[in-house]
Amino acid sequence: MRRVMIIEDNLDNRMLLRAILDESYAVTEHASGPEGIAALVVDDPEIVLLDISLPGMDGVEVLRHIRADPFSRQLPVIAFTAHAMSNDREKYLAHGFDDYITKPIVDESILLGSMARLLDRIPA
Repeated sequence: MRRVMIIEDNLDNRMLLRAILDESYAVTEHASGPEGIAALVVDDPEIVLLDISLPGMDGVEVLRHIRADPFSRQLPVIAFTAHAMSNDREKYLAHGFDDYITKPIVDESILLGSMARLLDRIPA
């Protein structure tokens, strides 16, 4: 089973993601950036869903830590955010995210399709 890490401070959003992903993925959840970063080696995810608006250390800063570490540098990371202004997608992709999904999730096939495309690049 493919492994996905969720870094999201909102419990309701984590529960929704778990409900969508639990049958097809081994899911780990973390409520803060530092907690997620610390768990990368232990959880060994194949993909990360990363909230942008995290308290203390935002998602862009978390992504910088992920990309700076040789262990996780190539890890696919999807920005998962309520930021949905016209240029936000381009802005977050320019920061180095592999994709950008807005919340709330209205059509789960968008998330699942993005994850499948990114995971197809990585041998199981």
